[in-house]
Amino acid sequence: MDMDLIPAPARAGDQGRCGFVLDASTTITAAPGTGTTERWLRATLGAAFGLSLAPAAEGAEQSVRLLTDPALEPEAYRLTTLPGNSVAITGGSPAGVFWGAQTLRQLLGPEAFRRAPVDGAAWPGFGFTDIEDGPRFPWRGMMLDVARHFMPKTDVLRYLDLLAAHKLNVFHFHLSDDQGWRVEIKRHPRLTEVGAWRSRTKHGHRASELWDETPHGGFYTQDDIREIVAYAAARHIRVVPEIDIPGHSQATITAYPELGNTDVIDTTALSVWDDWGVTPNVLAPTEQTLRFFEGVFEELLELFPAATSPFIHVGGDECPKDQWKRSPAAQARIRELGLADEDELQSWFIRHFDSWLTARGRRLIGWDEILEGGLADGAAVSSWRGYAGGIAAAEAGHDVVMCPEQQVYLDHRQDGGPDEPMPIGYVRTLEDVYRFEPVPPGLSEEAARRILGTQANVWTEVMQNRARVDYQVFPRLAAFAEVAWSALPAPEERDFAGFERRMAAHYARLDALGVDYRPASGPLPWQRRPGILGRPIEGAPPRV
Repeated sequence: MDMDLIPAPARAGDQGRCGFVLDASTTITAAPGTGTTERWLRATLGAAFGLSLAPAAEGAEQSVRLLTDPALEPEAYRLTTLPGNSVAITGGSPAGVFWGAQTLRQLLGPEAFRRAPVDGAAWPGFGFTDIEDGPRFPWRGMMLDVARHFMPKTDVLRYLDLLAAHKLNVFHFHLSDDQGWRVEIKRHPRLTEVGAWRSRTKHGHRASELWDETPHGGFYTQDDIREIVAYAAARHIRVVPEIDIPGHSQATITAYPELGNTDVIDTTALSVWDDWGVTPNVLAPTEQTLRFFEGVFEELLELFPAATSPFIHVGGDECPKDQWKRSPAAQARIRELGLADEDELQSWFIRHFDSWLTARGRRLIGWDEILEGGLADGAAVSSWRGYAGGIAAAEAGHDVVMCPEQQVYLDHRQDGGPDEPMPIGYVRTLEDVYRFEPVPPGLSEEAARRILGTQANVWTEVMQNRARVDYQVFPRLAAFAEVAWSALPAPEERDFAGFERRMAAHYARLDALGVDYRPASGPLPWQRRPGILGRPIEGAPPRV
């Protein structure tokens, strides 16, 4: 049975019996624990079709039944139409019920993705359906960089809805970088008073000579963060906050100059960075710096509760060591700690926060550079520089999230044509993403079990607003979602033609949601950015 579902379900059958029609008589009955899905259905389908979707009266036929069955895997579900114009969604947990409800929405057609009913539209429905489904990976995520270009809270909430619509369950929230600090920390107010704002922004990539002279910035209050986390939790999405240390910290040092390497540079002369790339200005490896960020993480742990955010991302990537090499204080620290070199100094820095977070019931995760100089025992790795770091970490017994730049960095251009807006990186087409395989061949069986899953990364240096983010992310996120959810064959055996045909229906859903995706025919006139330089890279490194 082919119902144009994305991601593709594990099994879908059609026995030709009675189906289901959503109409004014439709009611909802929710088993204990499934109330968030009941409210979500009432808010989305009720708004799209102008229906109340009231609770079923006692003894009455139940139109939509939300049930749980612990015999199923937690995120698995069954969706079955029943006699009496009813449909049952049974999940292994409330999360499974929610993913089944996402499938129900797709079955009801693109109008189910609108915010208000379209006049004259017929009541939606579908034929007899019997679907059994569940995810391949427990970590199915997207990282959104709001440090380079700030995204208002309403846009973040919208992206959580888009992740949920694609059965993605992790939102990696990149909250700090050289170009901006984006979360309120009450004990360190200058992080947002100073660190959240830059005077201008490079327009295009580093080679561009164009500047946007408009000051740029913004941040989320602590109540904003609580709202985002609660909104995500209602959609069974975990939020993984990232504070990037000890590199990518110029905004932090601008706000608090004493945290930089003051014995080699005048940190009071720094400003929040207005360019792209990797700045040499990194945190000083001092006790003062450790206490400062312990205070930061204490507030973050309260904002991101363990139940919904067990992992805390500490960055750890692209940390130039030049200032540490020149700093008498950093060199004295290396000798004091009995370390071999600056790589081990960075490892000491990361290990400190691994122990600190572990003592508080959390888990540290960082980019694969945290492997350099030795990896803390409980740390997990986001493998971005190809597969190699993830392979090494998994074989050493560490959990891994595969997000290699060469395959799933969605800031990379989607086509090699001249009309692509500010082209960055390698060409990674919709088909390239669809053929991405998170578990590399040759990995031992034990190491393969260490692959928690995968995520697509969205860096926003050249994405100034929501429309630009939409263009880079979609439709490729739909292909990525199927890779993360569905048990697909080997990359070369995947039915991309079949996926493209299903995408024809999915584009209509994205249209109804107002997503500014890249059309298959190429960018629309208003999506182009003529004359603004990007950073295209010809060819591609080996996929290792």
